[in-house]
Amino acid sequence: MKRIILTGGGTAGHVTPNIALIPHLRELGYDIQYIGSYDGIERKLIEEFDIPYHGIASGKLRRYFDLKNFSDPFRVAKGFFQAKKLLKELQPDIIFSKGGFVSVPVVQAARTQHIPVIIHESDMTPGLANKLAIPAATKICCNFPETISHLPEGKAVVTGSPIREELRSGNSFAALKFCGFSADKPVLLVIGGSLGSVAVNRAVRGILPELLKSFHVIHLCGKGNLDESLNGTEGYVQFEYIKKELADLFALADIVVSRAGANAICELLELRKPNLLIPLSAAASRGDQLLNAESFRKQGFSEVLQEEEITPELLLSRILKLYEERSKYITAMEKSSASDAVDTIISMIEDIVENGTL
Repeated sequence: MKRIILTGGGTAGHVTPNIALIPHLRELGYDIQYIGSYDGIERKLIEEFDIPYHGIASGKLRRYFDLKNFSDPFRVAKGFFQAKKLLKELQPDIIFSKGGFVSVPVVQAARTQHIPVIIHESDMTPGLANKLAIPAATKICCNFPETISHLPEGKAVVTGSPIREELRSGNSFAALKFCGFSADKPVLLVIGGSLGSVAVNRAVRGILPELLKSFHVIHLCGKGNLDESLNGTEGYVQFEYIKKELADLFALADIVVSRAGANAICELLELRKPNLLIPLSAAASRGDQLLNAESFRKQGFSEVLQEEEITPELLLSRILKLYEERSKYITAMEKSSASDAVDTIISMIEDIVENGTL
């Protein structure tokens, strides 16, 4: 039996692309194992799929001063030896790593045992964890053509990010019923990010009366960001977070306003949803969302509005323009080579396992 180890964790974004591969790997007869941290978010997410989970020690490598910088290297070293022992026991044919600091000792341990490793980098430029892992990689998958220049020659492939199969199977009629909408207007889906966005939420609510003249509005505003005063507003529904019904909401949406996290925008690309991206500012991040959004703008997939530029008038005009020109964005996304990520990555895994190389 072919065996693959998936690894990655720390945030949901380092786990959900792994989850997207699971059904396809099972169809091909792979025994799937997962290595993550003892109690990270990845454990809860993966155990839902009845996959053996192996926890190891994990430490974060920081670029800034923190007292944990003195103890975490010992946790990383412990994780390396734990991963090495696990790899000797499990004897995998290949490892697929989605990043996060827990993946570093796993990838380095694989290098010592000559086990092929595929790494996926979501953002335009590699984060620190993947920078440490890249020398051990057989192949490196990425989302953006611009990322190739930051990676070793001959190793990098633009694949896009694998998205869960269930997101493709949404039912727009079920979403209409769930939201209590009629089918008389197009639907705008607003996604503020997993933690919500004060700027995006405030801006959308500030023009809500004008938006509702043209659209029904579904607002995913993040935990703790509901505005109770808007409950019962005709044509508007708000949720902190949606899981089970998300595929249906995507199916119903005609256009989307979203943050520019790598996984989120790759979902929009694969689902062919015209979108206006409002990236997280450089002051609040390492700037990866700004780069992600600019790449999608250049490729014709997205409109972009900087958070600092938002005014009610400008946001409304950009949303109306996006809807009017939606077919242009759909056509560009249909031509993208990074819109079949799961198939591309599964083929890469199969080629390496069967032939030892690509």
